[in-house]
Amino acid sequence: MATYHVENFGCRATQADGAAIERQLLERGLRRADVAAAAEVVVLNTCTVTASADHDARAAIRRIHRQNPQAQILVTGCYAQRAPEELSAIPGVSVVVGNSHKHEIANYVVPGASRLIPLAELTGSVQTAREPNHCHHEPAAAEGGSAVRPPEANVIVGDIFAHTELTAAPVFEGGVLEKTRPNLKVQDGCNNRCSFCIIPYVRGKSRSLKLDHVVREVDTLVASGYREIVLSGINLGRWGKELTPRTNFATMLRAILERTAIEKLRISSVEPMDWTNELIELVASSPRICKHAHVPLQSGSDRILRRMHRKYRPWHYADRIERIRRAMADAAIGADVMVGFPGETGDDFEQTRALIDGLPFTYLHVFTYSSRPGTPSATMPDQVPVQVARNRNRILRELAGQKKRAFMESFVGREVEAITLTDFDGEYTEALTDNYLKSRLRGRHHANLQARVRIEDVQHDALLGCIVRLT
Repeated sequence: MATYHVENFGCRATQADGAAIERQLLERGLRRADVAAAAEVVVLNTCTVTASADHDARAAIRRIHRQNPQAQILVTGCYAQRAPEELSAIPGVSVVVGNSHKHEIANYVVPGASRLIPLAELTGSVQTAREPNHCHHEPAAAEGGSAVRPPEANVIVGDIFAHTELTAAPVFEGGVLEKTRPNLKVQDGCNNRCSFCIIPYVRGKSRSLKLDHVVREVDTLVASGYREIVLSGINLGRWGKELTPRTNFATMLRAILERTAIEKLRISSVEPMDWTNELIELVASSPRICKHAHVPLQSGSDRILRRMHRKYRPWHYADRIERIRRAMADAAIGADVMVGFPGETGDDFEQTRALIDGLPFTYLHVFTYSSRPGTPSATMPDQVPVQVARNRNRILRELAGQKKRAFMESFVGREVEAITLTDFDGEYTEALTDNYLKSRLRGRHHANLQARVRIEDVQHDALLGCIVRLT
């Protein structure tokens, strides 16, 4: 029986895609290997949101090829869709499969053997495709010399914008991959055109999983023993907008609550304009929805938001965050923030810092701007010097750390809801609170328990406590 290993890079939607790939490979008769060094087939499911993400993928390919030179390496995901020729030039890569054909990856592997199907043997809808890409890219230089594309490396990439529906592979039964909190991707693609973002060009148009399909997936996960599910997507709040009849994200949440027995739903990132009063009220009122709102900000400067082509202004954003906090006093509230966007002045940055300082955030994901080939911002004038951007990044991270620490300390002596993430490791059981705080619990406990937890202390980046009762 051939062995496989999947490595995922990037967002929750990519992790959900990786789980679907694993299901395909298992159904083809392959056996999972815990590490790439022990696998005959290695799938790298890549991200391309920043230059750093691209670098991480290339480094992983070279590491795996060095440690396991006989492995067949398939590269898929967003980087594969954006720059397939670049990836195919790296020694060790056998096949590059774009997001356009990711759902057919298992077709390139022979069950029970350790070789990939050559393109000449592929039939049906899977074809080599080098259609015009929306992004300019150049082949990367190989280590120690100019780029040389191995003749055996196959490139299978098609027009991602031709995809108009979202389908999903069956979710795992019996908890094969995730012990506690699986990602269920219910939406893919994005119709926004933020000037810095490459994702619409590698994920395509916004597409939603039909409501009945969502409910079936949730039911299957519940039957498999899962107690908390994370709903994910590229632009999750846009779920249902292109379906017929047109519907919305809050309607989907209500259907899941009414038609399934899932104990906890957690919502991943939702854009500020999609945090409607209806959605805020629903999340606040339901004990089965985690009190957690991740609301991308990017910048607190109106001028920079306009240059970014973002669809809200700082005062609109502040209103949404304040409404969320009034509705849910103990909710985790987080944001993505970008520093160093082209043209960002010291005054623009100070507006961002001041807005963040005045809002009740409990954590931030701070990113330094990374130019993406083919995006409008890549050719904008007034690129911010790297050291300036890094210093701004440090300032916001320090501010975020202060806010997170104060939020964590506010729970000492209180009880909160949590789910255990791991089995007892000899010292603690790791857990995650309903409001997204990492916890370590005293006592011997198994993973996947919903519990009422008493918080006793804060140490470093985690709450310390004990289980009061199981729920």
